[in-house]
Amino acid sequence: MSSSTKPAILSTLAYLSLFFSIALSSCSDGFNNKAKDVNITNCKELTTLGAEFGWSYTSSGLNGTKVHIILGARLQSEMGWLAWGVNPGKRPQMVGTRAVIGIRQQNKSLVIKTYNITKDTKLGCQLLPSDNIGVEVSNAKIEYMQETSYLVIHAAMILPLEKYNISELNHVWQVGHYAEDLQPAMHPTALQNVDSTETIDLATGHARSAGHHRRHLRMVHGILNMVGWGTLLPVGVIIARYSRRHPIKYRHWFVLHAGCQITGYVLGTTGWAIGLWLGHASKYYTFHTHRLLAMFIFTFTTLQMLALRFRLKENDEYRKHWNMYHHFLGYALLATIAVNIFQGIAILEPNRTWKSAYIGILGSLAAITLAFEVFTWAKFLVDKKRSKNTQPKPL
Repeated sequence: MSSSTKPAILSTLAYLSLFFSIALSSCSDGFNNKAKDVNITNCKELTTLGAEFGWSYTSSGLNGTKVHIILGARLQSEMGWLAWGVNPGKRPQMVGTRAVIGIRQQNKSLVIKTYNITKDTKLGCQLLPSDNIGVEVSNAKIEYMQETSYLVIHAAMILPLEKYNISELNHVWQVGHYAEDLQPAMHPTALQNVDSTETIDLATGHARSAGHHRRHLRMVHGILNMVGWGTLLPVGVIIARYSRRHPIKYRHWFVLHAGCQITGYVLGTTGWAIGLWLGHASKYYTFHTHRLLAMFIFTFTTLQMLALRFRLKENDEYRKHWNMYHHFLGYALLATIAVNIFQGIAILEPNRTWKSAYIGILGSLAAITLAFEVFTWAKFLVDKKRSKNTQPKPL
């Protein structure tokens, strides 16, 4: 190796070590300090529930690998529980997990126990502590950080080599809101709770999650429907109502109207199809109201779109009745779309930006509609008064 290449290689290694140290120290300062207090240096924010996770490990010879973990998450109330566990199965999931669960009870006392989570737990049976979970657990401790409302659990586990691979360790975390004595009650069934699993390489901190691609598709699904059905369809309605005669008379209004409706329909239908796939792929949860509203929206929006091709002629005797049906169904669809988009935002539980953004979109469309409506009625009243004044008086 030449002397000129050594500094470059050393600089690259130094940069990489700095990069990985930053990547593994992405926890909050308070939690980082708590992890360092128990000699844990690796730390990262987990993908759901606002949980933070720290770990270190050493070889325990033939017994397996000794893993020290610390997990923290904010409780929504003064009572709740926090769980972390490993699953020796082929994939990370709740059933089969050997867990350490810390509970903050209603009287503010703290307790931490080990649990073996089985199929019966998923069916709603009592989850009670067990001393024999197939994993040796020691130094289990629990702490509540009053200033941040964080519940923190810390424990050491010896993972048998024949069942656990630290390069592909299936681990699960969870936050619940209620417990009765030593029995944690069922956690919420929101997407964040369902997705709280991953397979992690303890040596590098890199992790993969079965729900990773689904989370991206959910975001795409939400954006497409928000832009397509939630924005472009209302814009198309505004163009049709206010650019034919009053307050704007535009000769090619129908081209703009149809263009907005077709583009919005294509984007919305694409988002709807992604939503169907996501619903089919979700084995553990179904959002019935959101799904039924989506089916209603797709069905009747498709019916509305057929009007672009099969609408009645102007001189048809039933054109007036057709117009009433077309307008009523269109306005009903816009209201249903807004309700379902807010339902979807509540299901995804992203940051408040989504909800604020859509409220901003609806507010802007409402302000434009109100301005056009006021202008239209004002012009109508002025024209009516002018017409009345210009009529010849009877002799």
